[in-house]
Amino acid sequence: MFKSIAKLWRKWHAALRTGRQIDGLLAHADPRAELASRNEWLIEVSHWLHREGSIASDTAQPDHAPKYPPHVRLRYLLQLLDRNPEWKERVALTLQSIVRDSDAMTLLCDSGMPAHSGFIGALFERLQDSLIPPAPNTRDLSALFTLVFPSADDAQWVAALPRELLVKLGELFAYREAEQTRDDTATAAPKTGAPKSQSRLSLELLAALHNLAGQIASTGLSKAIRTRLTEQRLDALPFYKLPRAMLAIETASENETQDETDLHALRKDQPLLQEVNYLRALLDECHRSMRDVHTHLNDNGVSVDIVYQLERMRARIRRTERLLEAWLAIRLQGESIEAIASLFADLIAANRASHSVGNLIRSNFSLLARKVVDRSAEDGEHYVAYDRKEYFHMLWMAAGGGLITAGTVYIKFFITSAHLHPMIEGLFAGINYALSFLLMHFLHFTLATKQPAMTAPMLAQKLEGIGSPHGMDEFVRSVVALVRTQAAAILGNLVLVFPVCLAIQLGAHYLFGANLITPEKAHKTLHSFSLLGATPVYAAITGVLLWSSSLLAGWADNWFVLHRVRDVLSYNRRLRFVFGERGASRYANFWRRNISGIVGNLSLGLMLGLVPSILTAFALPFEVRHVTLSTGAIAVSLGVLGTATLDAGELWWAVAGTASMAVLNVAVSFTMAFQMALRARPIQRRARREINRAIWRYILTNPFRLFFPGKTESA
Repeated sequence: MFKSIAKLWRKWHAALRTGRQIDGLLAHADPRAELASRNEWLIEVSHWLHREGSIASDTAQPDHAPKYPPHVRLRYLLQLLDRNPEWKERVALTLQSIVRDSDAMTLLCDSGMPAHSGFIGALFERLQDSLIPPAPNTRDLSALFTLVFPSADDAQWVAALPRELLVKLGELFAYREAEQTRDDTATAAPKTGAPKSQSRLSLELLAALHNLAGQIASTGLSKAIRTRLTEQRLDALPFYKLPRAMLAIETASENETQDETDLHALRKDQPLLQEVNYLRALLDECHRSMRDVHTHLNDNGVSVDIVYQLERMRARIRRTERLLEAWLAIRLQGESIEAIASLFADLIAANRASHSVGNLIRSNFSLLARKVVDRSAEDGEHYVAYDRKEYFHMLWMAAGGGLITAGTVYIKFFITSAHLHPMIEGLFAGINYALSFLLMHFLHFTLATKQPAMTAPMLAQKLEGIGSPHGMDEFVRSVVALVRTQAAAILGNLVLVFPVCLAIQLGAHYLFGANLITPEKAHKTLHSFSLLGATPVYAAITGVLLWSSSLLAGWADNWFVLHRVRDVLSYNRRLRFVFGERGASRYANFWRRNISGIVGNLSLGLMLGLVPSILTAFALPFEVRHVTLSTGAIAVSLGVLGTATLDAGELWWAVAGTASMAVLNVAVSFTMAFQMALRARPIQRRARREINRAIWRYILTNPFRLFFPGKTESA
């Protein structure tokens, strides 16, 4: 009992203290103070609205917790003002003076849309905003919104304000303003010709619409956008017509205002609505034009800056439609308090989103990610065997890759036996890997662990068709074919690399009586591959490097297409003089076909050689654990140590470690590539469950298809 009484006492005392705090704030409102002081006062009121804890008005009903606590505090604040007319007058005049002395253009036009025209500039701007908050002495209303509405939930509770609170807030902002507005309008009307019934908010919205129309037109008529449109006539573009459409709306609005005799005159006269509908039609045409630009990017490569400009222009078009809706509601219905509250809730959310670095990256890299994985998907089709002919061809290509890897293994041993500086040794090892991978590429051989990063985007691309039975069946068959092909590629690599490496060592020992590596090096090699050590971790990191090389390959292919390098090479005067017109064209086509493979193989080889040396230099030990290379190293060690090693535990622990490499190399690179592809094409959880059921149903019906294709199975 005493605890309950103490709890109630503490709660009542906290509510009383909170009430005294807001009493002091309301009593100290000063409309004649400096703008910085008035802004600081408004920020303190906002902090009080966001503060946790009960107040005197909600202590009577402790069991009914409101959904939005700021609603309760705002209701209490308005009740205090109704009971104290002097406070109400000072608070109302202070709020009106803040709005009057602030610039709303940035809030209406640029909130949620950074001022910079490129992605890098916008990124640095948001990083700077996250580190340096705005000062309260600013005239920028968007900066004041950042300080007054700091929470991520502010837009929600503002949008959910009850009508009774909205009406009281509207009365507060219009308190003692009617007489002043009439006096100011009567004084200014002979000079400016401003319409009498146009409120300050209506004029602000109209000015913002003019600003947005000009920005959209400027971006749409820029070279980066204009040259990628199917429509070539400048005067036929919707961006060219936007500013004149806004002028027509303003003219129609002024004419109707001057002829207005009652509130329903605007609804009777049609010119304003006709001009508004024409503007909306132009905005729809702008959306279609941007889709044309996206189509051009899909066919000719993606630029991050162009994607950023398109997204910003799309956001400006949506903002124009939103402001136009609010302005029209005010013009037709007077001061529509619900429309104003909804608009400002959207502005609060947009203003907060404009400071989010993650939001910028997600919104601008989705198309680029899709483009990169699309480029990889085109190559990924070549690494999936659907029928028996393709399956045996994959075994042949994988066997060729294993043969070349055998030479790579021995060259790597020779490099390490020279005991060079770690960075020099890593450079030579990277060159060794890169040259062997490039040789595989030009001989059309394959390395098993390179496939997952290429085939995952191809698999994600097929997700677009899972809505139909045929598309789902095709996707499931592709999954099964992918698993089967990957197993065949690993088998082909290992079946040849192991006996070739072992045969070379045994042949050298038989012919020359010498081992190609020392027994100490052989024992150290087996021990380093043990499953009990760091092998699984190193194998997973190697999978990340495999995925990174595929990402670089997709980026290089996109860059080549975006900058039209093939056309540049085809029409190069020097190349035509040396090779002739056909020779220059063949040279350009060679690079178009092979740029992705060259960059991918070269980057993978250099990363496998240099990354361990660089990380080790920073006291982060790492060694490459690649299943094919490690299998060849085990074969060499077995040839040096002899059959006695078959009874030793270190050999079998090394074999187990190599098996983990096969799983982790493939799983990590595939997972990262597939997740990136899914980000470019998000699917719902229900679709994922349907995919899982379809895959398991196919496997249970055709279990043998996981290991060997049927005669008639095809893509």
